[in-house]
Formats: sequence, structure tokens, C-alpha cells
Amino acid sequence: MPLNLSRLSPKARVNLTVLVVALGYFVDVLDTQLYPALRVASLQSLGLTPEQVTDAGINILNWQMVGMILGGILWGVLGDKKGRVKVLFASIILYSLGSIANAFVESVEAYQIVRFFVGIGLAGEIGAGITLISELLPKESRAYGTTIATACGVAGSMGSALIAQNMDWRSAYIVAGFLGFALLLLRISVNESGLYQSVGAKDHVVRGNFFMLFTDRTRFLRYVSCILGGVPIYFFLGVFVIFAPEVGRSLGIEGTLSVAQAFVYDAIGTTIGCFVCGFVSQWLKTRRKALMGFLLCLFGLLFVTSNLHGIESGTYYVLIFLGGFLIGYWGILATTTTEMFGTNLRATAIATVQNFIRFSIIPINLLIVFFKPEYGFLASAQIVGLLCFALAAVALWYMPETYARDLDFVEK
Repeated sequence: MPLNLSRLSPKARVNLTVLVVALGYFVDVLDTQLYPALRVASLQSLGLTPEQVTDAGINILNWQMVGMILGGILWGVLGDKKGRVKVLFASIILYSLGSIANAFVESVEAYQIVRFFVGIGLAGEIGAGITLISELLPKESRAYGTTIATACGVAGSMGSALIAQNMDWRSAYIVAGFLGFALLLLRISVNESGLYQSVGAKDHVVRGNFFMLFTDRTRFLRYVSCILGGVPIYFFLGVFVIFAPEVGRSLGIEGTLSVAQAFVYDAIGTTIGCFVCGFVSQWLKTRRKALMGFLLCLFGLLFVTSNLHGIESGTYYVLIFLGGFLIGYWGILATTTTEMFGTNLRATAIATVQNFIRFSIIPINLLIVFFKPEYGFLASAQIVGLLCFALAAVALWYMPETYARDLDFVEK
């Protein structure tokens, strides 16, 4: 039988909700990062050459990202129309089934299709979860809850790396799928947000209208600033972690860098960084300064890293750890996004923002491929990275401050 949360105190119910969201996000990130960690082994097993592994790997990742974009819109709209809790568990079912199906693909084409549907499922977890926590917690301590959830979620990268390092790729996908179902078997009856229920009772309020994000200039600029502010996160992951072997060859590092190992160092750093950025934001009583500080430090680190030729692999992994720490601003960016939008559009905004950020890896990859014939892989990555960071800095500079904002409002 499901746990009856009505017998618990309000504070205990909120804490338990944070735990459920954190566990769900852990499984979500684990499955999201499992493909990059298994990319080389799985594609080589399907008979691809090293050159084909790179090209096919980008293609499959792009299919997954397209699925996430469509899923972000789908789950975001449903989160505002039908409720945050329903989306939390429906998305887990879809990506868990998809992960198990991944274990049985025999061609690149099948791989692409399965990852597309997995991407749709993966898109729903963070938006609904962070929205639910933000609406349940007091405004003065809201960031603590979202920080815990995102830090736990980011630790899923460590889980994916450990699974990838200790299992063959087909078994790894099956384990990831059953982890998702194990989460559902907890059968914890999470309470719906009171703010959402109060808005749902008002017939005149339009809920989950995705196009409302584009019909008002101020609202649209808020939306775009949240997306651009997070693009450097996926530039770092997409270049320095997922394509660590290619970066290693460009820097003249002896041996082949392991993507799975890079994910472990990145995940450890990001988990710590999420906590630190969250607490810095609370201590300074500002979101913008915390976000800008981490962004600028990340830019400096990646500029130095991309010019350190001939370093040892151990040094590279340390730099990945530091980069992971600095992209820990992800959690506060998610919190800021929920604080910027009204209750009737909040889930739609956060779900699509987070997945547009993830989707940014596609134009990043395309631009690198475009510049690569003339400048080479590393120089192309530097050009694209400069563009990503410039756009993010401008977006965060003009982003409104949302610390301790009351979330009891709607978009009209």
C-alpha cells in the first residue's frame, strides 16, 4: 500500500517530497548520461569504426535531444494542466521502458529511435520536480530544497559512470531501466502543490499555454535569459566530458581519456558545486550574483584547459572536476526559472527551459563540425565556447533578481 502522508506533519510531508523528487532526478540524470558513457563501447559493439563512432554518436545524441525538446513541451504543458505529481511518475515509466529497450537494439537506426523516445521521457522529471518543491517550500528557504534535489540528481552521473565501467553496455541499460521502476515501487503518495490546486480552481486562468511564453516581450526575454544562461553548462559537458577522447588527442594527452571516468569527476564536482552555489545564493540573498560568479569562473577555467597542451590524463580529470563544480550553478538557475513565471505557466517554463538548455548541445555540435575542417576540433570548440559564454553573460546580467519572491501569482 502507498504511504499515507496525511498522518505526517506538514514539514515531514514537504521533506519527503524533496526526497522523492531528488531520487527521481537521480534516476533521470543517470539515464540521460548513460548513453554518452556507453557511446563508444555500444557503437563499437555494433561494428562501427572509430570515425563512425564519433559521427553516429553525435547523431544519436541529437535524436535524444530532439526527444527532450518535444518532451519538455509535452510534460511542461501537462504539468500545468494536469498537475506536477502526475507528470513526475508518467515520465519515469516512459524513460524506464525506453532504457530497457535500449539493451536490445541491433542497429544505429534502432538506437536513434529508442533514444528519441527515452529523451521524451527524460524531459519531464526535472521540470515537474523543481516546480513542485519550489511551490511547497517557504520562499526564504526555497533554494535549499531545490539545491538538495539537483545535487542528488547530478550524482546520477556518477551512477551512470559506475554502471558503465562495471557492466557491458546492454546490461547497463537494463539496470538503469529497472532502477526507474524501483523508484515507482516506492509508491509514495506525494501531495500536489497547494498553489497549483488553487489556480486550478479558477476557471478564468489559462494553464499550460506554451505559446504564452512568446506573446509578451518581457516574459519572452525572461524565458530566453534562462535558456542562454545555462548553455555553457552543456558546452562543457558536450565538449570536455562527452568528447573527452577527442579533446585529449587535440591536447596531446598520452593514452585515451575515458568518458566514463570523466563523468565520475564531473559528477562529483557538480554535486558539490550545486550545494555550494545554493548556499552562496542564500547567504548573499541574491541569485544573479551567484550565477554570474560561477559562470565567469567556468569561462576562465575552460580557457586555461583548452590551452594546456601535453598535460597528463590525471591533470585533465582534475580540471573536469573543477569544471563540474562550476556548472553546479545549474540548480540555482532552475530555481530562478521557477521564480520568474506564474503558477499557471511555471511547469511549462521550467520543463522547456531545462530541455532547451540540453538541446543546445545540437547547435553547439553543428557549429563545431562546421568550423572543424578549417580550424580543427579544439580551435572550433574554442570559437563556439566564446559565443556561448558571451550570450550567457549578457543574459545573466539583465536577468531580474528573484530571491525570496512570492510564487503566488499567475501569468496573464
